[in-house]
Amino acid sequence: MSTQDQPGPRRHQSTGATGTPRAGRRETPRPDETRPSALVRLRTPILALAVIAIVGGVGLYAFTSAAAPAYACTSIDAALPAASGELGQVQADQGAGHVQAGDRITYAVCPPASGKHLNRSGYGPLQPDVYGPNDASAPNGWVHNLEHGGAVLLYSCDKGACDDAGLAALKAFASGFPASRYCALPAGVVGPVVARFEQMPARYAVLVWGRVLYMDSLDASAAYDFYLRYGERIADGRFIAPPEPQCAVPSASPAG
Repeated sequence: MSTQDQPGPRRHQSTGATGTPRAGRRETPRPDETRPSALVRLRTPILALAVIAIVGGVGLYAFTSAAAPAYACTSIDAALPAASGELGQVQADQGAGHVQAGDRITYAVCPPASGKHLNRSGYGPLQPDVYGPNDASAPNGWVHNLEHGGAVLLYSCDKGACDDAGLAALKAFASGFPASRYCALPAGVVGPVVARFEQMPARYAVLVWGRVLYMDSLDASAAYDFYLRYGERIADGRFIAPPEPQCAVPSASPAG
C-alpha cells in the first residue's frame, strides 16, 4: 500500500444517543458590549423628571405659602354694650411688635385693635384707601395704621355689607372723613383704611388703637365721633394713644 493510500488520522465525530451524527455546536450570541445599559440610556430623562419634580415642589410650596393667610385668630371679639357716656368698647392690649414679611401672626382677639404688625413700606402701614372685597388688606398691615393714630373701618361681605349700596356707603364714609383731633392729620395720611374682614361679630367695625365700635348698619356720624374721641388721646400733657403719635403734644390741647 502506498503512502498515498494510507488513511490519515480520523477525526472523531460526535454522535447522538441513536448513533446519528450530532449537529455542530451552536455559537452563543454575545451581548453587544458597545450598546449602553438601560440606566445609562435613561439617565437624561430620569434627571429631567427629577428636576421637574423639584421645581414643581418648590412652586407648589411658594403658591401655598402665598395663598395661606398671614394671620390667625384665637377668638372672635364679642360686641358689648357701651359704658355710660362712651362709644364702643375697650379691647385688651395685644402688643405692638414689628414682624417681617411672611411671618404669621396669631391675634388673641379679632378684629385686632392692637398687636404685632408689618413695618414695611406699602405693606404696613397700608395706604389709606377703600379696599374692595377682593383686594389684599390684612390686619398685619392695617394694625400699623392704628399704631400711628389712623382709623380702620372693617366690613363683612358674609354679613351683607357688599351690595352696591353698601360699597357706595363705604366710599362716602372715606370721602367725608375728618382730620384728627390733635395732630390735625387730614384724611389720606394715616387713615382711614376701609377693608373687608370676616372674623368679627358685626357687619361693620370701626377701630382705633385699643378700642372698637361695632355696628350692624353703617352710621358715618357715629364713626367719625368715635374716631375724634379715641383716635388721639391726651392725659396729663402726654399722648396715651396712639403709641406712635404723628405730632408733639399741642401746647393748647382741645378739652376732653
